Amino acid sequence: MRPLSLNTATVRKQWSLAQIIDGCARHDIRGISPWRDQVAALGLKNAATSIRDNGLTVTGLCRGGFFTAEDWKDDNLRAIEEAHALGAQCLVLVVGGLLPGSKDLQKSRAQIEDGIGAILPHARKAGVPLAIEPLHPMQAAERACINTLEQALDICEALGEGVGVAVDVYHVWWDPKLESQIRRAGKENILAYHICDWLVPTRDLLSDRGMMGDGVIDLPRIRRWVEAAGYTGFQEVEIFSELDWWKRDPDEVLQTCKARLVHC
Repeated sequence: MRPLSLNTATVRKQWSLAQIIDGCARHDIRGISPWRDQVAALGLKNAATSIRDNGLTVTGLCRGGFFTAEDWKDDNLRAIEEAHALGAQCLVLVVGGLLPGSKDLQKSRAQIEDGIGAILPHARKAGVPLAIEPLHPMQAAERACINTLEQALDICEALGEGVGVAVDVYHVWWDPKLESQIRRAGKENILAYHICDWLVPTRDLLSDRGMMGDGVIDLPRIRRWVEAAGYTGFQEVEIFSELDWWKRDPDEVLQTCKARLVHC
């Protein structure tokens, strides 16, 4: 069983980052992946100190990206510096959707690749790997027009060292090429592995993710593929749940995450 990391989005509606760090320590969850707005609210220095003092591993910082938006470069450079200060294993990139006013997917994807290439030297210098996270095609227009692991890995191959992928089962479980592309990624390119479940019916495509075991994703099978590719890191639970888990006692949420990990 892979160790558990908590993406702080999972209880962001109930707890501040300081409370989440304390909760992880109390529940013996050894990994954490904070969001930048939460880090800013606590203060970067305070967040880094608290995480370090509680013995937590920062499995990723959420997020950089949105390379099709205006003023993307400065924000991404700041994100790299924040990830470095936190000792994050990677900076997760939600790459951005279509260029404003455009319907041209290819042009938008080309700008995304160029944008990642532009910040890559800074990331390499800071020792912060960049993790491209493909998002489900339902979010191609507004959030990320890199939608398959294959597309993300093509960018990794084009840009070289310092760029990998974050495999989020919620976004890629449906892909008929998933097994072969996980194998293609290998140990060197899988920088993060995010888990949750796909509910049927899904009441909201953005914020109705399920707790592991409550949906239709074959989590044990995908985990076997990821491990066979050489991944030995954390399983990071990331659940957006406006209608369910964000309404629950956060201690219950963390306890449930730990209990369900046995089965995924």
